[in-house]
Amino acid sequence: MIIIGNQRDYTDQIIKGIILVMLTAGTDTSSVTIEWALSLLLNHPKVKARAELDAQVGTDRLVNEHDLSNFPNLHKIISETLRLYPAAPMLLPHESSDDCKIGRYNIPPGTILLVNAWAVHRDPNVWDDPTSFKPERFEGLQVQPSKLIPFGMGRRSCPGSSLAQRVVGLALGSLI
Repeated sequence: MIIIGNQRDYTDQIIKGIILVMLTAGTDTSSVTIEWALSLLLNHPKVKARAELDAQVGTDRLVNEHDLSNFPNLHKIISETLRLYPAAPMLLPHESSDDCKIGRYNIPPGTILLVNAWAVHRDPNVWDDPTSFKPERFEGLQVQPSKLIPFGMGRRSCPGSSLAQRVVGLALGSLI
């Protein structure tokens, strides 16, 4: 049991549960993203990813972390996969601490709020042809953070987002 101050808040069972949730959240979301990326690539054979990987890495070794920055097409494929199929489409719930206004809605304190990333990523006012798999839409484009939010945004965004992107890049690059 961990004791914080004079309180005995965290039993071993609670700590094990927190660790299990963190491991599951980190591995399940990455594996789902890899599955969707492979499915999209299989269903869109005109999207070429292998030529870029073979040119940079060759066929004698696997992709490593240092190689990832040399694969702009792989990054575009991953971004487009996360846009179409975010692993957590409703993101995590947040509770409003004060009165606030979102659009035309008044939100009282204590309200649970969910962000529908799936809908944001398929909004035709934000994305051209939003339901189509087009990795090229990320060509030379710096996407505004409020448009592509598979990991949430701001200080409550996913703490493992950079690790997840590296893991997905390494796994997908190795599988391609």
